[in-house]
Amino acid sequence: MTRLKQDKVDQLLTRARREVDEGLLPSCQVALAVDGTVEVFETFGNETNETRYAIFSSTKAFVAGAVWVLIGEGKVDVGKRVADYIPEFATNGKEDITVEQVMLHTSGFPHAPMDFRDGATREGRTTRFAQWRLNWEPGTSYEYHATSAHWVLAEIIERVTGEDFRDVVEARVTRPAGIARRVLGIPRDEQEGIATLVNVGEPPTADELMAVLGIESMPVTEVTPEALISFNEPDVREVGVPGGGGVMTAADLATYYQALLLNPGSMFDVDVLRDATGTVRSMVPDRLFGVPASRALGVVVAGDDGRGNMRGFGKTGSPRMFGHGGAGGQIAWADPDSGLSFGYTTNGLDQHTLRQARRGVALSSIAADCA
Repeated sequence: MTRLKQDKVDQLLTRARREVDEGLLPSCQVALAVDGTVEVFETFGNETNETRYAIFSSTKAFVAGAVWVLIGEGKVDVGKRVADYIPEFATNGKEDITVEQVMLHTSGFPHAPMDFRDGATREGRTTRFAQWRLNWEPGTSYEYHATSAHWVLAEIIERVTGEDFRDVVEARVTRPAGIARRVLGIPRDEQEGIATLVNVGEPPTADELMAVLGIESMPVTEVTPEALISFNEPDVREVGVPGGGGVMTAADLATYYQALLLNPGSMFDVDVLRDATGTVRSMVPDRLFGVPASRALGVVVAGDDGRGNMRGFGKTGSPRMFGHGGAGGQIAWADPDSGLSFGYTTNGLDQHTLRQARRGVALSSIAADCA
């Protein structure tokens, strides 16, 4: 096993299977890669290594990857206004929002609605864009845009390439990275073998939330249990929601993040890739929890302020670790210092958000120590 510590790998696998054995999670997958090769790939529960999982917001790094390719080709400039690419977007105070602000979640429309049926067509997307209004002044705050920002990025990709954004992600990002199957916008006849999402557990009590987060209830967003379960629907999988509709294995996640470390076949411009995954462009505090964003151009960076565990990472990786997690506990990251990349997927959507977060921190902390 290349450069991996067997005792730590065993500890990681034991931790990953624990809640499956306890009956909380129906299944999960875990994968570790280093030096361009997936060295560890295991599935626990009622699925197999062939099973693919919904990865929710971990999808964002793949769509961002397509934008990075286009930046390197001179087709996208993140300093330009969104309206320079999508004129229909320039309504209701959104005229001067930049592509960079969209990618950093500082663009001010985190709650802008887009039904997946509208997002499936250009007419539907642009009609919605024109209707969208701001929740706050662009550039003045940071609030996670669960799906809205990446509908905009998808449309920009289509405007500058003349191709379907899902095809661009496949041709320019995932296949060059070494992922053989389509991961975004899965045709109906190719949806067999995708794990069915189920809600598990009970939400934390008000006392538990107050003790850990200082709040009595979690904010109501579009990321509801019902919304997440809808990603079981064939129509939703086929559309390929750009902010959360990716479907793949944990090994695919680890493979992609190896590509972001090693840049095989020069799939990205070297300077663009280094900047996109390593330059923190926003430390604006989150509007709810006050944690500085530590956002690069499409991914999150762990940072050196000791709060990486609050950004979806563990406690043992380097400050340069970067990645993007997903709802329900999906994990994806790479650590430039160790050369490791890690992927974790599950179809058990734990309603106890604090337990889910602790699981992610534990898994990432052990994984980062495996090399």
